[in-house]
Amino acid sequence: MQHRTLGNSNLDVSALGLGCMGMSALYGPPADTKEMIQLIRTAHERGVTFFDTAESYGPFTNEGLLGEALAPIRNNVVIATKFGFDIDPETGERRGGTNSRPEHIKAAVEACLKRLNTDHIDLLYQHRVDPAVPIEDVAGAVRDLIAEGKVTHFGLSEAGIQTIRRAHAVQPVTAVQSEYSLFWRGPEAELLPVLEELGIGFVPFSPLGAGFLTGQIDENTTFDASDFRNNVPRFSAEARKANFALVDVIKAVAERKQATPAQVALAWLLAQKSWIVPIPGTTKRHRLDENLGALDLELTTDDLDEIDTAASKIEIQGERLPEAALKMTGR
Repeated sequence: MQHRTLGNSNLDVSALGLGCMGMSALYGPPADTKEMIQLIRTAHERGVTFFDTAESYGPFTNEGLLGEALAPIRNNVVIATKFGFDIDPETGERRGGTNSRPEHIKAAVEACLKRLNTDHIDLLYQHRVDPAVPIEDVAGAVRDLIAEGKVTHFGLSEAGIQTIRRAHAVQPVTAVQSEYSLFWRGPEAELLPVLEELGIGFVPFSPLGAGFLTGQIDENTTFDASDFRNNVPRFSAEARKANFALVDVIKAVAERKQATPAQVALAWLLAQKSWIVPIPGTTKRHRLDENLGALDLELTTDDLDEIDTAASKIEIQGERLPEAALKMTGR
């Protein structure tokens, strides 16, 4: 397994992590717990050391799943989780909106530690910026948790560049997590240059465009009623039909390289920066194997130029998130 270091930190992780959200939430009904525990342990056997979850996935059920799965190998893995939504740490009641008040952060972390069956969180992200709480106060609260040994590294998710700079000045930020793929290249304009300047690692979620870049989704695909993609403009039937032109570009490269579209999409991400660590999620062993195969796929400069040239001629249709969710990003 190839490894990468997130930015200027000493946080060493497998070059591909495993996003665990979809095992419990948002992509349809929760998967079978025993099967997911086995899948997580299989991922580790294959060399994956970086596992991503959040208190809001469930809420709480995904952290519990990951804690159980990783208990026998806790000292050999890196666990990333997130706080930041207004969820009762005891009951799991969603009270709506964000909550990053320092006292709430500390209560949330205590509950996260119990569910994850661990005494420390390797990488703790603020899930979304809370406009009601200065980011300096958030960074200070995490700094206190680091001093107490309950957290090792601080991260931000979907934060804007000024927020990142302000947080980093109080407590060094190890990693930023945001959406990034050939399906959504927004981070290239401002975010990636700032992360490189500050020495912060980047962890792209939805590196396969929420499944779209695998080539298995087209305008005729029907999602489960509980699948969040039903509410995403980019996944309307009309948008999927138009956006499939991008998948055709990826498929052409995949056929020539004797690879799959998913492997090309992940290899493209890995080729962008040495401090980028994608976290594709799956609930299937064969997809895990397929994704890890991207690490053996080398895209040449010509391959990358071909992808960029062809992709630049395609205007992706539809926003990447519903309007309400978009308003919580980039602050």
